[in-house]
Amino acid sequence: MSITTEQKKHFRTLGHKLNPLVTVADKGLTENLQLEVDRALEDHELIKVKFSIGDRDLKKQLIRQLCEVVEAQIIQEVGHIVLMYRPSLKPNPKLSNLLRATGAQ
Repeated sequence: MSITTEQKKHFRTLGHKLNPLVTVADKGLTENLQLEVDRALEDHELIKVKFSIGDRDLKKQLIRQLCEVVEAQIIQEVGHIVLMYRPSLKPNPKLSNLLRATGAQ
């Protein structure tokens, strides 16, 4: 999955108004958390995930690990918030942040 610079810029613009859907805490990447992120990506395609972890190196490792597990791409990392993207197989126009932004029905 390759995203162009223009697409990343567009996704960052769309992601600016989004709120985090999932929070990763000190417990790390549990199976339920991975399933929830996977479901959120399938529904919304573009999501924010908050990492409430103090150790910077551990946080970076968990971000990379989560993206690898759910097969998502990192669009932007700012502080504790990560904007992730994965195209949906069957995007729902009412849930997809990308389709809602374009007004597709």
